[in-house]
Amino acid sequence: MSSGGNQKVGKWYFGGLASAGAACCTHPLDLLKVHLQTAGASKGAKTGLVKSTLNIVRGQGVLALYSGLSASLLRQLTYSTARFGIYETAKEKMSRDGGSIPFLQRMALAGFSGAVGGFVGTPGDLINVRMQNDVKLPLEQRRNYKHAIDGVIRVTREEGFLKLFNGADWASSRAVLMTIGQLCFYDVVKAQLLSTGYFGDNTITHFASSLAAGAIATTMTQPLDVLKTRAMNAKSGEFKGPLDLIRFTASQGPTAFFKGYVPAFVRLGPHTVLTFIFLEQLKHHFGTVQVK
Repeated sequence: MSSGGNQKVGKWYFGGLASAGAACCTHPLDLLKVHLQTAGASKGAKTGLVKSTLNIVRGQGVLALYSGLSASLLRQLTYSTARFGIYETAKEKMSRDGGSIPFLQRMALAGFSGAVGGFVGTPGDLINVRMQNDVKLPLEQRRNYKHAIDGVIRVTREEGFLKLFNGADWASSRAVLMTIGQLCFYDVVKAQLLSTGYFGDNTITHFASSLAAGAIATTMTQPLDVLKTRAMNAKSGEFKGPLDLIRFTASQGPTAFFKGYVPAFVRLGPHTVLTFIFLEQLKHHFGTVQVK
């Protein structure tokens, strides 16, 4: 937000805090998305969003919808802190006098930020997927991580440190598209709305910009999100490599790459909206003043 020619600029870690806050609100939807992406791959079972929710609540209780929340927070505090921090800091350095930077340059910056963030956040993402998937497994097959840090320690001890980065290729690739869709297009849509003269730098504009960014990001990332989730949840040796995973998913039909799209958008839309609203509020109340 700006006032009197001055602009509030966020600190590098605001993005991670905003994303963690949003994750607390949208975690049940993320959990359902993971369940739909991993459900019935080998058995041909089909489970809808409502049925999946009812199965979890009936079998495990309402709190089971928050299974893996600590891992979700760990992921956001690593993944989103890195990508937002790099993107926002570099954007300020590259833009002179607070002006805009070219679209392609903005896309490249967002892509690089996403790649770094995706790699850094892979351990938290892997633990997150496993903890969310635990509630639908038979008791004897559950990993039963107590919390995210326990999961990181156990994976390191039982499977080796490198296992924490299983699926890092998918996570980083997805994060590139996710960051372009969210951060880059949020800035672009917001700038376009402000340029019309009908919108001010307020919550309404932040909501509209972030909702559009969430829709774009979901469409861009869903195939990679499905592949990433399956790679992270796979047993050791289940897939020979990325191409084998792609062939296995493709054998179930083209729609398999978009499995869980509805809950993905239902989750990512609100998560993106909340993230940017929280981020803008953090900037407004705790950011530093940049004289334009």
